[in-house]
Amino acid sequence: MATVKIPQVMLNSGHLIPTIGLGTASNPMPPPEQLTSILVDAVEAGYRHFDTAAAYGTEECVGRAVARALDRGLIKNRDEVFVTSKLSWKHTQHDRVLPALKETLRKLGLEYVDLYLIHWPIRIKDSADPYKLTAEDMLHFDINETWKAMEECYKLGLAKSIGVSNYSCAKLSKLLENATIPPAVNQVEMNVAWQQQKLLQFCKEKNILVCAWSPLGANGAVWGTHRVMQSPILKEIAATKNRSVAQVALRWIYEQGVSPIVKSFNKERMKENLQIFDWKLTEEEVSRIQEIPQARGFTGDRFVFPEGQYKSVEELWDGEI
Repeated sequence: MATVKIPQVMLNSGHLIPTIGLGTASNPMPPPEQLTSILVDAVEAGYRHFDTAAAYGTEECVGRAVARALDRGLIKNRDEVFVTSKLSWKHTQHDRVLPALKETLRKLGLEYVDLYLIHWPIRIKDSADPYKLTAEDMLHFDINETWKAMEECYKLGLAKSIGVSNYSCAKLSKLLENATIPPAVNQVEMNVAWQQQKLLQFCKEKNILVCAWSPLGANGAVWGTHRVMQSPILKEIAATKNRSVAQVALRWIYEQGVSPIVKSFNKERMKENLQIFDWKLTEEEVSRIQEIPQARGFTGDRFVFPEGQYKSVEELWDGEI
């Protein structure tokens, strides 16, 4: 398998991050050994950024894949791989952040993560089922106290960079008012059907890299949308350029200065998704993509309760919907 060389960009922390990553969230999830093998295939194809989370249950597989890639000589040392993980919604309380990261590192079998993110600006009870939340499950999330604990993880060297996920401009502004270490990354839903131009401009001004989850619309997922992969505009552009719809969608994200987190466990599609660096979209094609109707794919309504911290979807996203 030919290995693709992926460009890197510098984070505000001074560390380099590959401009495309492989996500490891899946439902249903492959058996652990199969997923580990898939991730090793991804290393062989050229992927150097792997995105996991406490909530995904894939940290052990990512760690085993890194170890196996080292054993096979696919990478020379651990520093060649960029590993992102995320803080569980159950541990977004100041005193629980560091223990949670230490448990993540234990599962990964690593001494540090390259990037540690607050997965969502929410907090839930230990007893809660994250996918079937009730009003009683929701606790108050303190944006500043949680970030202080993230800064401690950074200062200890257990996370080379720290950041957030699913934060609006308003929540980022509130965090930045008190932060001594700014977030390096904001990982959010972003694709041609939810282009996030306001948030993207804000993050560029603050030197925060945007990473895009669901860059292809989570096509076929329970909450996903077909509006990316079935877009007539993307299909026309793809046909003109002799590229796949996915490649056009990912190239558009890359040209926005955003790092997509792709999720395919199919070996051929994994390779195809890396073929986006040696060609460009024309100005006309970019203009056509801007005409695609916009709507958030994942509304986050499962976190909204009349008596909760977020009483509406508008409150959760601070009107950025």
